[in-house]
Amino acid sequence: METTRHNTATVYVVHDGATALHEHDRLGLWLPPGGHVERDELPHHAGEREVREETGLDPTLLLADPEIETGVVRSLPQPEHLLLEDIHAYEGGEVGHQHVDFVYFAAVDSRAIDPDGDERDPEHWEWFTPERLREADVGDEVETIGIEAIEAVGER
Repeated sequence: METTRHNTATVYVVHDGATALHEHDRLGLWLPPGGHVERDELPHHAGEREVREETGLDPTLLLADPEIETGVVRSLPQPEHLLLEDIHAYEGGEVGHQHVDFVYFAAVDSRAIDPDGDERDPEHWEWFTPERLREADVGDEVETIGIEAIEAVGER
């Protein structure tokens, strides 16, 4: 069987020591904003777009300065994490679909969530402090990366 892979972008948005998560309807998991990278879209731009669409917030991504900048080549902003996520596995363990997830951290100016268009209700979003992430059943990677994002944004 062939494994299909799609690029996705995820952004842990942080304000005042907490990160925003929503409970995914189909998966039943608490997740930060994110989604598929569209054709001809750079991953960091997809992350910014997804945050605006899903939360209505305007993210400021934590990005390192480009290392290479010439007239022909430039460095892309590096994600904080680059994850390979198994999305669909067949009986027997063979993986049919994966996401290559570019994970970014971002600061936002408020906690007022007002999604654009047909995105989920603001009531589906909650802000998680490190303590709440440790206590809640959000999954190991969301807990670990969420706390890392809160600490990284707090240091800037």
